[in-house]
Amino acid sequence: MHAIGAGFALGISLILAIGAQNAFVLRQGLRREHVLPVVLVCAISDAILVAAGVAGFGALARMVPGLETVMRYGGAAFLVWYGARNLWSAWRGGEALEAGEGTASLARAVLTCLALTWLNPHVYLDTVVLLGSISTQYDDRLGFGAGAVAASFTFFFTLGYGARLLAPLFRRPASWRVLDLVVGLTMWAIAAKLLAG
Repeated sequence: MHAIGAGFALGISLILAIGAQNAFVLRQGLRREHVLPVVLVCAISDAILVAAGVAGFGALARMVPGLETVMRYGGAAFLVWYGARNLWSAWRGGEALEAGEGTASLARAVLTCLALTWLNPHVYLDTVVLLGSISTQYDDRLGFGAGAVAASFTFFFTLGYGARLLAPLFRRPASWRVLDLVVGLTMWAIAAKLLAG
């Protein structure tokens, strides 16, 4: 149980940081748009990456020359593009949330979620490298990994479905403008950190 608890605690602490993926899940939850597929994509992706890290896949990333650089620049390019979309939306304004409103297709929502997850080098560093290397400190590596996976499922389902509690606030267009501005700037800040690092 100690390893499971440690994996859960570390998993939650790593995933709580506001990032591209979390901002997208929050937005989908506020819009009540394809919430279940989006949270499942995020949680299952995390589970795959945690399993890879616990199984020792982190060593592969260190052994393949240039892999980290490709991941970093590809992820930064995607974050710049996604951030620009949000900043453009904030500048245009005029959007308000109504219960059940949604215009994006399921395929587009899932593809965006997959890109925000799998093109983000920080996801690999947090799940594969960091969780993978810390898991080696525990005799029960499987339990540690299971705890980290449980943390991902708990967090994403809470964020996706808990966002509807904020829905009354986001019935005002100004709230969406602020959210889009914060999300856009967050994406650009993460991209700048990737490029600087």
